[in-house]
Amino acid sequence: MADLKAQEQQPSPPDLAILGDNVTLQAGGVLPPSKRSDDASEQNLVEHMARLRQNPWGFLQEISLYVSGTGWRAYDDFIGQPIFYSGFLENMKAAVMETPTLRRKIAELAERRVDVEEEQGLLGYGVEKEKNKGQRREEVEKSLQEVALGLTDGMICKMESKRFIRGAYYLCTQLLTKAYHQGIHVSSEEVIRLRSVAQEAAEKKHSIVFLPCHRSHVDYVSLQLICYRLGLALPTVVAGDNLNFPLVGSFLQHAGAMWIRRSFGDDALYTTLVQSYIDTLLQNGFNIECFIEGSRSRTGKVLQPKFGILSFILDSVLSGRVDDAIICPVSTQYDKVIETESYISELLGQPKPKENLMDFLSASSVLSLKLGRVDVRFHEPWSLKKFIVDQQARPGATPEQSDPSTGRGSPGRVRLLRTMGYKVLSDINSVSVVMPTALIGTILLTLRGRGVGKSELVRRVEWLSDRVRGKGGRVAHFYGVPTSQVVDRGLEVLGPELVGVIKDLPEETYYAVDRFQLSFYRNMTIHLFISEALVSAAMYTRVKQGGGPDNQRISFDALYNQVSFLSQLFRGEFIYPTEGLPVNLNRTLQGLEADNVIKVCHDTNGKATFIELSEAERKRGREDFDFYCFLIWPFIEASWLGAVSLMGLTPPLNQTSDVWLDLKQTQDQAQLLGKTLYYQGDLSYFEAVNKETLKNAYQRFLQEGIITIAKSRNPRIPTTVKLSPEWTPHRDAETGVIKASGRLWDFTELIARSRREGKNRRDGATVSTRVLALADKVGQELYVRSAGVVGAISSKEDDDDEGGVKRLRKGGRSGARL
Repeated sequence: MADLKAQEQQPSPPDLAILGDNVTLQAGGVLPPSKRSDDASEQNLVEHMARLRQNPWGFLQEISLYVSGTGWRAYDDFIGQPIFYSGFLENMKAAVMETPTLRRKIAELAERRVDVEEEQGLLGYGVEKEKNKGQRREEVEKSLQEVALGLTDGMICKMESKRFIRGAYYLCTQLLTKAYHQGIHVSSEEVIRLRSVAQEAAEKKHSIVFLPCHRSHVDYVSLQLICYRLGLALPTVVAGDNLNFPLVGSFLQHAGAMWIRRSFGDDALYTTLVQSYIDTLLQNGFNIECFIEGSRSRTGKVLQPKFGILSFILDSVLSGRVDDAIICPVSTQYDKVIETESYISELLGQPKPKENLMDFLSASSVLSLKLGRVDVRFHEPWSLKKFIVDQQARPGATPEQSDPSTGRGSPGRVRLLRTMGYKVLSDINSVSVVMPTALIGTILLTLRGRGVGKSELVRRVEWLSDRVRGKGGRVAHFYGVPTSQVVDRGLEVLGPELVGVIKDLPEETYYAVDRFQLSFYRNMTIHLFISEALVSAAMYTRVKQGGGPDNQRISFDALYNQVSFLSQLFRGEFIYPTEGLPVNLNRTLQGLEADNVIKVCHDTNGKATFIELSEAERKRGREDFDFYCFLIWPFIEASWLGAVSLMGLTPPLNQTSDVWLDLKQTQDQAQLLGKTLYYQGDLSYFEAVNKETLKNAYQRFLQEGIITIAKSRNPRIPTTVKLSPEWTPHRDAETGVIKASGRLWDFTELIARSRREGKNRRDGATVSTRVLALADKVGQELYVRSAGVVGAISSKEDDDDEGGVKRLRKGGRSGARL
């Protein structure tokens, strides 16, 4: 039987497995088979952690070791600046309150307030006014300082007690290893490098800024456990205050969490306070952990970067207030993510429940599940200061990028921040490990048939593992265990709720039960093949026409145009290579031709003229080509659904006033339309009815200028949307039916060209009749709902000063293509 390790192109450095108190060197990634059991898959891999019911005496012994701080548990000789000592909190609060940035802002705000009161005549006149101004300024400053001190106390982490953190480590390890029974795995090579960098950073009093991807609340815990066990200073974790609920919030804050609001709004004092705290941490060399995506990914793939905290960190170094900071991108991957079921509920439109203690306690049942393992990988850390210098020195750098005093919102500063954010995401993708569950989920969702036999599933997992490595990715390796056993372990972790099996057949046959939830694991691999997927989807515009090879070939120009269109369409979904479309397309075609998937025809000058499927790929039944198409088709369906839903926003025939529609309700109706189309057979993938993907599609439509969005600074006023006039379809003057023509229709059809062919979708007739009529029916309901508030919505757009309505139209981000 073949095994995954045998297929590796070169030996991988050994992993370290963290299980309870033990850190074990694993040449293959997991513990070797137990000598006490003939069945390695049944081995209890948490036997290193004593359990109260199984071993009461050992359990009590372990607790005593943590309480007394025996050996490494004392956490005395870690690499980094001093933390967890009595007085830490007061020292940090004093340092934050004394920062020049905060003091200047308080003085500025106090001066503004006094000026307002002076204009209102509240300070008297003449000599008395000058005296009152001084006294009032002092009063306002004192009041603002008290407010800032209270906000600081509620925000900053409280690393006060080593005894507390020892107990917290023990408790979290107990809980985590009950759920992830195969422990936390890291690369020994990366850990050695990280410790070396940390030692140098500590000597220079530089902070390490850990920037992990974010898929689960477990992300917070896993990195803290790794740093504690391997002797690195625990980072201050930037966390949203939605987790700051009774008991749990205090526990997390004392373990290293700092709480920030989900939105700062126009609160200048709070914004400056966060900047001052970040400055204080970086100036004193304290490590920081911040999730580059901002929130947890509900879809399994890496999200677009969020620049909030990242902008504070960049500003600290760019302004010269901080000498340097060391950036360390981190990838955290799971065999199974605890929260996937709740993610699916949210993606289907159910509101996200507010975090509370009861939900936290009720989640304890999940901890008894066997969810496999956690893999954490660290990219090679890099200097933020050097990154800034390199960006400023590159050809074409703008003056704003070279001038540290330039305002935070300047184009050059924004460009620098975006470049940094996307570099971090690229680094995370480059070190991410593809787990067996991701391999299995990807295979099951890229099959043409209903299911797959065990032998074929094993073969395809081996093929996909080889393709991942061929693309420079990493596959979790398993100590020489045969691939069939690796697949068995993955199926066991996924469970019968996701993958079903029919046993009363000549060969066991596996099939996807919950395709929506499995798509979470498929999306963990798609970043590796996005270029091939886009090229295949573009070729499919001809392949689906059938006929002989000559009829299915596509000209290079047509291929280029469709790939360009699709890459623009999905620029909010995926992270592309940075070399640009011509270079990336040429590289992708060369790779597919080398893999014998396609044949590229050239003219006498060597220029590519036509692209077609290779003879070998046809004989294989388009196996590889279909695989790439199946990866991208759900996203194409979602974008098509979004575009069709916009057709339904066409104003009624007798509508003369300018009506803005509630954006949230509009997207909810798009989901409702998608569910209807799915059950009626006009939508191939239920995953396309995905709130996050539809939101990304609407964002793309905004950038294209198809829609206009009005967003108010007042949270009580809903964000609204309408079709831009030049994109609005026309209705038949007599029947009122939306005409299947115009810019929006052509845009929708361009997406549809790459859709998966299916029953009743051989041409545009279905869309232009039943589907378009259904979209119109759903859209008109929005107009009915808005009828009572048309005046309020219409009037607010002309009240930019008082209502604070911001209109968003085409523009903003620069185009990014494959």
